[in-house]
Amino acid sequence: MADDQKIYMPSRPLEAGDRYGILSDFDPGIRTLEAGFQITSPFLPLPVDVVFEKDVAVTLRDGVTIHVDVLRPAGTDKVPVIVAWSPYGKGQGTSDSVMGVFNLVGLDNGIVSGLEKFEGPDPAYWCAHGYAICNPDIRGVANSEGDSVLWDRQEGRDCHDLIEWLATQDWCTGKVAMSGTSYLAVSQWFTAAEQPPHLAAINPWEGVSDVYRDLVLRGGMPDHGFARQLRDYSFWGNSRKEDIIAEADRYPLMSELWENKIPRFDRITVPAYVVASYSNTLHTAGTFRAWRRMASQDRWLRIHNTQEWPDYYDEANREDLRRFFDHYLKDQDNGWEQTPRVRYSVLDLEGGDQVDVAADAFPPAGVTATKFYLDGRSRTLTTTAPTEVGVAAYDVGANPDVVSFVTRFDQETVLVGYPKAHLWVEARGADDMDLFVLVQKLDAYGTPLQQFTVPNQSAMAQDLTERGASILRYKGSDGRLRVSMRHLDEALLTDEVPAHTFDRVEKLAAGEIAEIEIDLLPIGLAFHPGEQLRFVISGRSLLGPMMPRLHEYTPANSGQHVIHSGGDHASYLQLPLQAR
Repeated sequence: MADDQKIYMPSRPLEAGDRYGILSDFDPGIRTLEAGFQITSPFLPLPVDVVFEKDVAVTLRDGVTIHVDVLRPAGTDKVPVIVAWSPYGKGQGTSDSVMGVFNLVGLDNGIVSGLEKFEGPDPAYWCAHGYAICNPDIRGVANSEGDSVLWDRQEGRDCHDLIEWLATQDWCTGKVAMSGTSYLAVSQWFTAAEQPPHLAAINPWEGVSDVYRDLVLRGGMPDHGFARQLRDYSFWGNSRKEDIIAEADRYPLMSELWENKIPRFDRITVPAYVVASYSNTLHTAGTFRAWRRMASQDRWLRIHNTQEWPDYYDEANREDLRRFFDHYLKDQDNGWEQTPRVRYSVLDLEGGDQVDVAADAFPPAGVTATKFYLDGRSRTLTTTAPTEVGVAAYDVGANPDVVSFVTRFDQETVLVGYPKAHLWVEARGADDMDLFVLVQKLDAYGTPLQQFTVPNQSAMAQDLTERGASILRYKGSDGRLRVSMRHLDEALLTDEVPAHTFDRVEKLAAGEIAEIEIDLLPIGLAFHPGEQLRFVISGRSLLGPMMPRLHEYTPANSGQHVIHSGGDHASYLQLPLQAR
């Protein structure tokens, strides 16, 4: 049934343009790139001789042929291989688009060789340390056959077949891993769930884990900005590609189509080194969800304080990842298993971030889910429920079109874990509400504190992140929910993290006060004495689009939004308070 619900659109051939890199031409064959080889300026020269097998044909179980590039150390020693699975062209590392991304975030293109896939492991580093890299053009992309799909169990089956093919090559030890950020992370959940026998380890470095909840209908709202970007500027090939926007429009409720785009986490048992952040409004929820639900016994989580690309290509972090891979792919007794299972960060937003804080779990021990009740009369947050009822309201489209509540901390306070909002809400003059919530840190004088996640903090970066590009500047922990989609999923929710079924629409009746729960992105945030926390509720997106220059979502709101507090309608914000 899921395949019957898929909708396809014509693709377009991968041809010269800003996404066409130097090695994008179809040119099967084997050649050796000698040490010192530099694909072009400004990229990093190769430190060792590398055998480059280009456009190797691999046949999948259903007869479809895809093409892969393999870069491996020269010599006769067998090596393990790392797969970078994505719809981005194999030669895209030298394209104008990828170089532009590095420039956008403030990275020097000279830190990589240009032989890597966008967001993937760099052969210059990994070949020098005894690994091969496999860069595939997946089903339907470039010269590979078939129709492409977007984040789907089909990709897991396809990559399973590639892994088993790689393991039998005469240069391979039989051990295969996966690594990469964003799309390359998501594909790892699906592949690991297929349990290919020769997959030895995975390294998902920030990625969604539920296409419905993370990408096309977060909170039940049809916010398609990034999904449209992904569909329209990727998956270029000679056949068809999946039209994720048309599917979201036709199937706005959870269905088998969307269930098929959720990895089977209980089947992910392979060793995993997962990397996450609090600040990526596309990836954060999905990465933590996968971490919570995957079945791997040997799993590690590191939560960094920047953005995925600077973090992934940081030299110390690559060395850390290599210890993990050396342990599981080369059987090295290097002490990796003594690495803390969780290393988290605590953001300060004033230059005092803590990183690599060791813990056994996330949230760490000593964290208590603490209710801060909304007081609609004083617009404050208090740890005791107000006895007097109150309301706070705004008219949709008015100025202001938000209501907020604040609390001031009189001693050092750290929040680490999962916030949620438990609200009693009413729509006057409407039968539904798109609600957006945000937890902000304010300094002692009430000024909101923010922090760039990337090295680029130029005037252009300031402009881009003024009301959007939230992956580049952290402004707080956010959440959203269309109130008619408020039905909770008893099988998935916990007291800390609400989950919704998204399988029904429950419109509001006139005068109805609805009880809702909204999950906010995980948080690690420190407050010094005198600083404040502000909880904001609005009918519009408080952060804007997640990526630069994306179309901004227009909520389906009208009338007046009313937030109730106190008495029988004691709305609260639940915060993960760490013991001092």
